[in-house]
Amino acid sequence: MGEISCSTEPINGVLSRSSSSPPPSGYRKSCWYEEEIEENLRWCFALNSILHTGSTQYQEIALFDTKPFGKALVIDGKLQSAEVDEFIYHECLVHPPLLNHPNPKTVFIMGGGEGSTAREILKHTTVDKVVMCDIDEEVVEFCKEYLVVNTVAFNDPRLDVIINDARAELEKRKEEKFDVIVGDLADPIEGGPCYKLYTKSFYESTVKPRLRQGGIFVTQAGPAGIFSHAEVYACIYNTLRQVFKYVVPYAAHIPSYADTWGWVMASDSPLELSCEEMDLRIKQRVEGENKYLDGTTFSSVSTLNKVVRNSLFNETHVYTEGAARFIYGHGKNEL
Repeated sequence: MGEISCSTEPINGVLSRSSSSPPPSGYRKSCWYEEEIEENLRWCFALNSILHTGSTQYQEIALFDTKPFGKALVIDGKLQSAEVDEFIYHECLVHPPLLNHPNPKTVFIMGGGEGSTAREILKHTTVDKVVMCDIDEEVVEFCKEYLVVNTVAFNDPRLDVIINDARAELEKRKEEKFDVIVGDLADPIEGGPCYKLYTKSFYESTVKPRLRQGGIFVTQAGPAGIFSHAEVYACIYNTLRQVFKYVVPYAAHIPSYADTWGWVMASDSPLELSCEEMDLRIKQRVEGENKYLDGTTFSSVSTLNKVVRNSLFNETHVYTEGAARFIYGHGKNEL
């Protein structure tokens, strides 16, 4: 769904027009990446350069050097991560479940090929072992080569990188349990490789049995804006409510996504960490300093606005393979 176009535009930015000829005096040449967010809504930004484009068995992949957001990883035409603000997404995904757990030692990442989720988990001094299971070896190798910010994480001896389908890998590890399981999967899109890993049956029969007593599951859950939360966020939340006793939805604005993004944390043990206790655990357990997340911030992002809160409360749809919901877009393997 992503497109690259070049145009000439005036220096003052008032007008732009397509052109393949050299720009006239007072104009500059720009290349733009454009992503179709909805049928009638597109989001675009200027590029410094195209670093890589390619295709794997499962996905289309590209890395751009963008003017507003630095290096940006794009998979199946959807922006996955941008250099300047990926810390918002990854800190929100990782730190709330690990900090709510009294002593997280083992963590399983579903997906996470970029390496940023592992990077944040490995900041926790309690963690002894991280299994990162991504289905696409080419994406993992690509990110190792190009995303140098995660080099230290990929070389950490506590990290075990497995190339496999996350469901198959978890089902294979019948005797192994984890303190935290993290769903850092691509969005559920038609033709994409991941939508079956958002279903009630998967959470019930595969994820939950692999959690230790007191274990916590967290997943990224798609756009969570005023309008966009109805795509998948609300039903992922409701689906997890059918499986776990305690479920906490939260959301934060991510500039490069042009939207608010959502996560859902779930457990059969209470998730009631106070701001003060979260800050204390960050100080005691986390190496370095978080850029975004602390106790006060989590209190804010877990206080959803009235529209989204009411929608989640009233959601009845349960995510199944036969009744899946998708965000706008299409995967490589859609028939």
